[in-house]
Amino acid sequence: MPQNLIEKIAQRFAVGLSDEHCVQAGDFLTMRPAHVMTHDNTAAVIPKFQSMGAKRIADPTQPVYALDHDIQNKAEDNLAKYAKIEAFAGEQGVTFFPAGRGIGHQIMMEEGFVLPGTFAVASDSHSNVYGAMGALGTPVVRTDAAAIWATGRTWWQVPDIVRVNLTGNLQPGVSGKDVIITLIGRFNQDEVLNCCIEFTGEGAASLRMDERMAIANMTTEWGALAGVFPFDGVTLDYLAERAQTMKDRADATPRLTPNSIAQLLPDLPSADPDAYYAKELHLDLSAVTPFVAGPNEVKTITPLPELQSRDVKIHRAYLLSCVNGRLEDFAEAAKIIEGKKVADGVTFYIAAASSEIEAEATRLGHWGTLLDAGAVALPPGCGPCIGLGDGILKDGEVGISATNRNFKGRMGSREAQVYLSSPAVVAASAIAGRIAAPATGAGAVQNVGCVPDAPSALHDALRRGSSIETCSRPAAAVKPVTILDGFPELIEGELLLVPQDNLNTDGIYGKEFTYEENLSPNEMATKAMLNYDPQFQQLARDGDILVGGYNFGSGSSREQAATALKYRGLQMVIAGSFSQTYKRNAFNNGYIVIECPRLVDNLRSTFAVDRGAHEAALSIRTGAAARIDFKRAKINCGGEEYTFAPLGEVAQELIVKGGFEAVIRERLALDN
Repeated sequence: MPQNLIEKIAQRFAVGLSDEHCVQAGDFLTMRPAHVMTHDNTAAVIPKFQSMGAKRIADPTQPVYALDHDIQNKAEDNLAKYAKIEAFAGEQGVTFFPAGRGIGHQIMMEEGFVLPGTFAVASDSHSNVYGAMGALGTPVVRTDAAAIWATGRTWWQVPDIVRVNLTGNLQPGVSGKDVIITLIGRFNQDEVLNCCIEFTGEGAASLRMDERMAIANMTTEWGALAGVFPFDGVTLDYLAERAQTMKDRADATPRLTPNSIAQLLPDLPSADPDAYYAKELHLDLSAVTPFVAGPNEVKTITPLPELQSRDVKIHRAYLLSCVNGRLEDFAEAAKIIEGKKVADGVTFYIAAASSEIEAEATRLGHWGTLLDAGAVALPPGCGPCIGLGDGILKDGEVGISATNRNFKGRMGSREAQVYLSSPAVVAASAIAGRIAAPATGAGAVQNVGCVPDAPSALHDALRRGSSIETCSRPAAAVKPVTILDGFPELIEGELLLVPQDNLNTDGIYGKEFTYEENLSPNEMATKAMLNYDPQFQQLARDGDILVGGYNFGSGSSREQAATALKYRGLQMVIAGSFSQTYKRNAFNNGYIVIECPRLVDNLRSTFAVDRGAHEAALSIRTGAAARIDFKRAKINCGGEEYTFAPLGEVAQELIVKGGFEAVIRERLALDN
């Protein structure tokens, strides 16, 4: 049976398959990833690992620890947490990278942990970036990470796969960040939600590695679980460059050598010519021009000339993060800013994705150019991107950022506004004091003048340069639902409507609580939804069933966004659709979530909430009682009957046993 690239990589890393099993989208698999990366959240994974009954990591070469999120925090408790992680790594023989070495994802690629054709995961939502290397990189959650430490394995359902065919070449001054912002804004109706993406075409082959990294990274914000580029000469050149770096450093046991790279080549998987894809999207790279996303919304994009004409003044500019903290980004910014100064009233923050990138940018003079212009350097790490450390936005401030997220409240105050753009636009805006295109000359964006008809002309060109094809798949036969002992056959409760689409995990459980590892379940319950709706806690009642919009739980992989609702006493969550990572977090913690788009649409119609409305309403007590029948996979509410996808035995077992942690504990006990 034909397979695409994602299915072939999954086949290679699946465990326990019969000889005749050919992996296809929809399959539930036991997977053994090549590596699993955890960062500051390693501190939260350790007690999960220990509570499973595990004492030694099954394969110490599999995990990687890299401290990168809260590295500016010198408080005693944070330093103690970091010391605990380092000590645990030493005890277990796990590779450890201290604060200041860089962002974990960048380290994974720089240090040779991510290789073409492999399955690599991280307890962080931006592990999609590994797809730039031709690897299947996808997020797992903290419970998964602990299970991998304990057994080397986790579970994964192969999602639908979408092929994105890129043609043409980028215009001068247009970047990989512009490409992914364009894709997110152009195909913004959940076309790739919870899917894996394969990038193909001569346009994909024309992109540099740093451009591929930016695109693959932000497939997360597009709603996808992975964004994979094919292996080609660009990939090979990057691997060879990294091997040379390891040789120059005189690494005792380099992970990459010319010989190890050569051994990869004969066995690299590629998609079969007649492989099935759920959808095919097409984008002409020559039609891409700079767009800016926001404010506070990734999927809403505006042509740069139009936004420039609005004279949007800024207070802070950011060139950093795992999407745009690379050498090429600082080189581009230095060209634009050389000989100029950061505008009065603007603070321009820079942070490299790794210490190695900062050192090279310094050697080449880019770092000095930016500092001479008035930029403020932060240590290599996440920092302001996650709303931690220096540079946080205050009430009423406007920021322009080369990061990957501009969710309300993520980078500081909920009353601030954040726009996303390319490094070139960030640099130009920092010296202009407002959102601006680079001036004519080095680093300037070509063919983007601020003329009256520019916005419509850009939109027309983009529409002509893009298209979508949906492929049909035979309907699966409906099987009777077997209910496991201990799983509730019926759940009844009043519906509490939270109608917003794309409600992200920052809104459900704020960043200010995410790394407070010692909060009790009762304390976590009191934090649920505060960043989205300060009145939620007063409205919610024990026993309610929360009904969300579409793409519920988008954003980061923090599992507290699921557990906080569970601890708050909400029996379950029904949504039009979920972020797959959120759904995984929920089931891994023994919490039921199901998708029922028709129920969501009917409720929103009843309460006059348009799909996609931006905070038209926050939380609504509907007064409607619902009865969820899991044996029949039906919901009864207000005299109507609704269907949902049946919960199979894998999901039911996670609920019955209280989550994946308990399942692993039982398996370890049986093994011993």
